[in-house]
Amino acid sequence: VQLQASGGGLAQAGGSLRLSCAASQLHLDDYAIGWFRQAPGKEREGVSCIDSSSGSKYYADSVKGRFTISSDNAKNTVYLQMNSLKPEDTAVYYCAAGRYAAIADIVRKTPPSRVHYDYWGNGTLVTVSS
Repeated sequence: VQLQASGGGLAQAGGSLRLSCAASQLHLDDYAIGWFRQAPGKEREGVSCIDSSSGSKYYADSVKGRFTISSDNAKNTVYLQMNSLKPEDTAVYYCAAGRYAAIADIVRKTPPSRVHYDYWGNGTLVTVSS
């Protein structure tokens, strides 16, 4: 299983970026895909995740109304559209795939647990300037 994250870069506050997570050797319908981020000196936190088979989604309170997660099963890719970016969104963003426990987190609308994700992609850096 491989996950390739891309789309990070530099944006101004109020701007937008779209991250992509391209998955190989797995079917999106069988896995939850989560976006996590880690800012310097901080713990890695779950931002948003999706269970493509049910359409269930989770958003952290800090990004609700600004970020949108979606999946394209034909391309085996999950996207994170980030609008109204804030300097505090600056972090390295990682995508990850997990099965039953990760899906259960989404269905219960509880914050995603890192230990429920089995596969991790590379990180992509998002920098938001004020």
